[in-house]
Amino acid sequence: MIRVVLPAHLRTLARVNGEVTFEITGELTQRALLDALESRYPMLRGTIRDHVTQRRRPYVRFFACETDLSHQPSDAPLPQPVADGSEPFLVVGAMAGG
Repeated sequence: MIRVVLPAHLRTLARVNGEVTFEITGELTQRALLDALESRYPMLRGTIRDHVTQRRRPYVRFFACETDLSHQPSDAPLPQPVADGSEPFLVVGAMAGG
């Protein structure tokens, strides 16, 4: 079971409390995880990734196993602890300003 933690504003949009869980068949990559997330919660389409390019939105970051995965290729395998459900995949809204 894959575990995903969303920031508060996306949890509100998706109408969920706490972390989201679901199964993914095949290789677990950022692309596969985000495709499954957007398929299950269509209201999130375009909030995490651009509709056309599928690139991560500015000010959105991805973390897992205490590692920033934001700049990893979207087809790179995610860490095994994420795949086996022992660690969550975190979608984090970054802060900007001075």
